Amino acid sequence: MVLIKRMLMGIVALVVLFLVVGFLLPREVRVERSVEIDASPQEVFAMVNDFKQFNRWQPWHRIDPATRYVFEGPAIGAGSRMLWYSDHPQVGDGMQEIVESRPYSKVRALLDFGTGGKAYADYLIDAREGGSTLTWTLETDIGGNPVGRYVGLMMDGMIGPSYEQGLSDLKAILESAPAPQRRETLGEALKTGLAT
Repeated sequence: MVLIKRMLMGIVALVVLFLVVGFLLPREVRVERSVEIDASPQEVFAMVNDFKQFNRWQPWHRIDPATRYVFEGPAIGAGSRMLWYSDHPQVGDGMQEIVESRPYSKVRALLDFGTGGKAYADYLIDAREGGSTLTWTLETDIGGNPVGRYVGLMMDGMIGPSYEQGLSDLKAILESAPAPQRRETLGEALKTGLAT
C-alpha cells in the first residue's frame, strides 16, 4: 500500500512539474525561413500578393490536391481572402486574409484555423544585387495553455520544412520563367491591383 501511495505521489509530482514548466515556456512562437531569388522584388511581390498563385508553390496543396478553395474580396492585395476546406488532418479548414500589402516589400496575412487558433504570416521582400531575398514568417500567440506551449516548442520543426519547400518551389517558378513571360505576368498582376 505504501508503494502505491508513493507511486501516485510521484505521478502527481511529475504532472505538477510538467504544468509548472509549461507555464514558464514562451507563449509567443515565431517560425522564419528565407531564400534568395534571382527575380525582382516586383516579381516576388506579384506572387505572394495573389492568393490564386499560392497553390503553384505553397506546400500544403500537394498534401491534399482535393482541397476546395474559395476566393473572396479583391483579386489581390489587402482585403483579399482565401478559404480552404479539406478532410486531410494536415490541411483541415481555414481562412487567410491579406491585411497589409506594401508594394514591393511586405505582404501580411491573417490566418484563422478555427479551433486551431490564429496566426500572422509575413512575406518580407528585400532587394539585393541580381534579385531579391524573401523571408517567410509565422507568428502566433499560444496563450495560457501549458500543453500548447510545449507544442509551441516544436512548431519550428513542424512548419519550418514546409516553409523551406514552399520557398524552394517559389524560387524555381520565378527563376525558370522566361523574362518576357515574367514581365507579362507582373504587368497583369499590377493592372489588376490598380483596378481594384
